[in-house]
Amino acid sequence: MKITGIETYSLSSPLERPFGWSQGWIDRRTVGIVKVSTDEGIVGWGEGAGGPAAAAVHDVMAPALIGQDPMNRVGLWQKMFARLYNANVAVGFGGSALSAVDTALWDIAGKATGLSVSELLGGRIRDRIAVYATGLYYTEGEFPTRLLDEATGYVEAGFMGMKTKVGGLPMDQDIKRVAELRKAIGPDVKLMIDANQAYNAPSAIRLGQRVSEHDILWFEEPVNAQDLEGYLQVKAELPMAISGGENLRTRYEFKDFLARRAYDIAQPDVINVGGITEMRNVAAMANAFGIQVNPHVWGSPIMIAASLHVAASIPPCPPSGDPEPFVQEPVMEFDRTPSGIREGLVEEPFDQIDGYVAVPTGPGLGIEIDERALARLAD
Repeated sequence: MKITGIETYSLSSPLERPFGWSQGWIDRRTVGIVKVSTDEGIVGWGEGAGGPAAAAVHDVMAPALIGQDPMNRVGLWQKMFARLYNANVAVGFGGSALSAVDTALWDIAGKATGLSVSELLGGRIRDRIAVYATGLYYTEGEFPTRLLDEATGYVEAGFMGMKTKVGGLPMDQDIKRVAELRKAIGPDVKLMIDANQAYNAPSAIRLGQRVSEHDILWFEEPVNAQDLEGYLQVKAELPMAISGGENLRTRYEFKDFLARRAYDIAQPDVINVGGITEMRNVAAMANAFGIQVNPHVWGSPIMIAASLHVAASIPPCPPSGDPEPFVQEPVMEFDRTPSGIREGLVEEPFDQIDGYVAVPTGPGLGIEIDERALARLAD
């Protein structure tokens, strides 16, 4: 089998109501998709090839891949990485392009063999992954009714936890939001906060100390993603777990953060870190250091499926005879913000039952892309 073509698609879906995060506001959801075709009619799908990453797929990846055997996933990953590494573009858009193509190659390998990606990875430790609701973004006129109604809706839907944003409002206002959320959801549902790199270390520490009374399970991306010393400073001063890593590419960027235990929880993102191949490597490194891995997920069904397969194969951390989600078992975020891409790109979108999402069992990623929907969503 040979690779015969690589196509990219830039998908966009407008939002009825814009929402804000810690670094800005959006009025549409966007995703970059890659399709890898073969001479046997098998195609694979990947995610991460948006914006300039699409150019990297066409200009850097495609010349190295056309005519190659897609089953040689590790060899092709190294071939692509070498082209990026010497030009010092394995980070940023280059890393995302690599991620998209790698995921598509795993999808092809599964379809060619009749095996799911998790089976190709060696099998599943678990058949379903615990998830928490990602939402509670900033919206106009949200506070308190709309925000608190959203939060209680997640409780009623069966989620064991949820995550909200901080860093997009003055600190006192964010602290008030967190306090009201805790009051609304009660003491038994886990609550996490995510700053998306909004603070310097002293400010992150100040906010963390002030919200700690509300039983925050983890504080995500409190400082700049590359600020290793800042992470260590924050981690030393706060009682909740510190998490990060969604913006890092490859094991080489994760290396020092893991070796120096700058994270309590590592959150590699399959569309950034280097695809399924590298996400597995980073997860194994983190596990060896006793650092929990909870994948970051915020995109289309392609990355949801890829992340589920990898999470199914991550060992408990530490090994446990009766592992518990959020304690030793990996958990994943389950984006609940509006997205026509997430809900419309496949005929059967992912859903949770009692706080869990089932790992797909079909060949490859285990999803079927609706190419008519793809055409409608493409710019």
